[in-house]
Amino acid sequence: MSDQNTQADNAPAFNMQRVYLKDLSLEVPNAPNIFLEQEGPKVEVAINVGGQALADTVFESTITITVTTRINDKVLYLVEATQAGIFEIANIPAEQFDPLMGIVCPTMLYPYLRANVADAITRTSLPALHLAEVNFQALYEQRLTEAAQQSPQVASHNEESGLILPPGMTRQ
Repeated sequence: MSDQNTQADNAPAFNMQRVYLKDLSLEVPNAPNIFLEQEGPKVEVAINVGGQALADTVFESTITITVTTRINDKVLYLVEATQAGIFEIANIPAEQFDPLMGIVCPTMLYPYLRANVADAITRTSLPALHLAEVNFQALYEQRLTEAAQQSPQVASHNEESGLILPPGMTRQ
């Protein structure tokens, strides 16, 4: 019986425990005059993925997005939002941990972020912005490639992905 308990204790575990909006900022700095502009807006989007260890098997994963929408050279609106989630991750091999935090967790959180950003913009009486899907695997691989092009000392450090790994866990 204790052999079964040992096997259960060592079984891989991955669970989302909580999803929350960690930060949200919306500015419409040129209102009300900007509403009179007739040209269509240009949208710029920047996304960053991060994370940190909260306990031995509990981790926070975050996606931060900055959306800047301009008409001509005037800012129509600026949205900065951080969507976060708390995940239980246990008994996952070290080589799978960073992709889990850099791809899987953000993929699970992104629909919540999209909804929160769209809702915030709609509340300004402006048309909703529907953020495009993001391929977090491609984003992760791009960051790995960029890190490999830097010095080996920097490439072996985990900061290039924005993740803070638990002690003893390194990228293979």
